[in-house]
Amino acid sequence: MLKKPVTVPYSRTASTPAPVWCVPMRTGASPARFADLRKALGLCILSAFIAVAGPAHADMAEIKQRGEIKVATEDDYAPFNFIRDGKPAGFHAELLEDFKQYAAESGLKVNQEILPWTGLLAAVSGGQYDLAYTGALVTDERLRVFNFAPPFASAQHYYVKRAGDTRLGDIASLSGKTLGVQAGSALLARLPELEKMLKAQGGSLGKVVEYQSYPEAYADLANGRLDYVVNAVISVNDLVKARPGVFEKGMAVSGNGFAAWPVPKNSPELLTFTEGFMKKIRDNGRLKELQVKWFGEAFPDLPTEPITTQKQFHALAGLE
Repeated sequence: MLKKPVTVPYSRTASTPAPVWCVPMRTGASPARFADLRKALGLCILSAFIAVAGPAHADMAEIKQRGEIKVATEDDYAPFNFIRDGKPAGFHAELLEDFKQYAAESGLKVNQEILPWTGLLAAVSGGQYDLAYTGALVTDERLRVFNFAPPFASAQHYYVKRAGDTRLGDIASLSGKTLGVQAGSALLARLPELEKMLKAQGGSLGKVVEYQSYPEAYADLANGRLDYVVNAVISVNDLVKARPGVFEKGMAVSGNGFAAWPVPKNSPELLTFTEGFMKKIRDNGRLKELQVKWFGEAFPDLPTEPITTQKQFHALAGLE
């Protein structure tokens, strides 16, 4: 049974998600659990060290020896990866054929396995798979365990409102309004950016309601229990395309964000391999083609190099 949405006063401390190796970024924890999570922080840090230093991750020498790249993908995250009429669909389903062809040029096969999101990143950090072939957002926490291939999509945060709600427009109009966001998510962790935008215009962040999943948040938005919901631009585009008479896209409420493939820190040659693949599909126009088809727009200004440090990520995202 899904948990009921929990209303919490927004604060940097209470809403900062636990490290990625402890709590998945797309699942939530109620405020009552945050104290327990803080108590477990020491154990989480130790687990992080083990995840980075303990498992033997494969780099290209071992991958070439076994003859395949093992990738982990989820199948319930439209428009990145999902099932339609019993078959894989989405951006990654189409791009997989290109990736297989690129790998074949080096004498390699690509072995894809479907995992639930809740265990996917842990399986990659634990060495069971070589990379996470999914729409993961770059975050400070994840950069402690992973490097990221050059991004394939923007993950800048936008707000979405009910169609025809003329009360909401610019940033100032969001002041004091009730918003919904997924608990424990990367989007929740970056709400201080919106808070700062509002403060600069004399406003303030309203009540924040955390949800176990975005469908729950959208249902409450449609029913008038929320004024707006914050999500990544691709998810907002997908929602508005599917339900144009119900929801309407607002404006950006964060700096830049990026969706990219996580690669373990100690697989630098594999990271270089993914960089070569991204350059190929960027240069031949395939990346733009699939972006427009599945995301509703192209993203020509994405970084073209891997993202490997928090400092680099902050500079690219415009974070202080």
